[in-house]
Amino acid sequence: MAFGPGPHLVWGPNAAGKTSLLEAMVLLAWGRSHRTSTDGELIRWGTDLARVEGRVGSDAVEVAVVRAGATGAAGRKRIRVNGLGRRASSLGGLLRVVIFAPEEMLLIAGSPSLRRAVIDELATAGSPAYADALTTYGRTLQQRNGLLRAIREEGASRDELRFWDGAFLDTGAAIVTERRRVLEAIAIPLAEAHAEIAPDEAAEARLTLSYATNAPSLPGEPARDALARRLADTAEKEVWNGSTLIGPHRDDLVFELAGRDLASFASRGQQRTAILALKLAELDLLTALDGRPPLLLLDDVFSELDPERRSHLVRRIAALPQAFVTTTTLDDLDPELRAIATAWEVRTGPSGALLSGGTSESATSPASTAQESLFR
Repeated sequence: MAFGPGPHLVWGPNAAGKTSLLEAMVLLAWGRSHRTSTDGELIRWGTDLARVEGRVGSDAVEVAVVRAGATGAAGRKRIRVNGLGRRASSLGGLLRVVIFAPEEMLLIAGSPSLRRAVIDELATAGSPAYADALTTYGRTLQQRNGLLRAIREEGASRDELRFWDGAFLDTGAAIVTERRRVLEAIAIPLAEAHAEIAPDEAAEARLTLSYATNAPSLPGEPARDALARRLADTAEKEVWNGSTLIGPHRDDLVFELAGRDLASFASRGQQRTAILALKLAELDLLTALDGRPPLLLLDDVFSELDPERRSHLVRRIAALPQAFVTTTTLDDLDPELRAIATAWEVRTGPSGALLSGGTSESATSPASTAQESLFR
């Protein structure tokens, strides 16, 4: 399908394929899904290959995933830009997205991994080297944990940890430092977005995001030295547990209002407001990188917001070059949004999801010609 500029409303019943369409866009932007860390789950049941291709400006981006065992080998993923192999970390320069999905309503009260993923995506968008540090850290952590288990079973010597500790400390410190830099950069956009959508609440207290690390630095102590000190402190316990107990893989982000943790005291409505403020701040922060607003993807979240929050979101959507909103029915959306948007209906079909429509209530819509296509 060819999607013109402006807002696009993708509507249809549950399980028709609306989220799959947005997930495909995320895959082109991040090289991975926002819903699962297992690439094999992206592949349609009964087939061995998932392939997504999209055109962003003059660039053609392709991501293909092959199921493990399909060719007698392990599962693999191939990323190409204009026919040339690329790494996932390079995709951010072509397509940036901000996604607001139902899963993120758990962002404040849910697992710390959800919050780490948000800050890591922002950091990767601003620094491709950060993605490399994350990859190296993950591999080092895996090797280190395996070695710790071997030491516990007396199958390896503690001296062997030194080789992995160097890479662990270097990349771990780089991750912590960059996460803190991103939090500093997003502080003002977050406070401004909170004041925009909840002025009364913001007038009483400032919404902030703070970094909770298990290796806090002493005054003047670099992040690497703090990690090394804590690594020494937990050496015996790590061997006993057979796993690495400190490092950025166990750190967290804390949403606070007037210095109080929102996960502990805030109402569900306050948590929704804070999450929406974060998404709007992400838009501002990513736009500030080079003046290009990201693609905003809203997956069935309007029903979670009250009319006032919806109105703020509609105004932001209207100001963006392009945005996608999914819903089960257009009647649930703000009339102002429907008036400026292009609507697409998703229906289930025997061999995929049928996307049809491309119509707009606005006479000046750039995509007013009806179209129909199958996407798989």
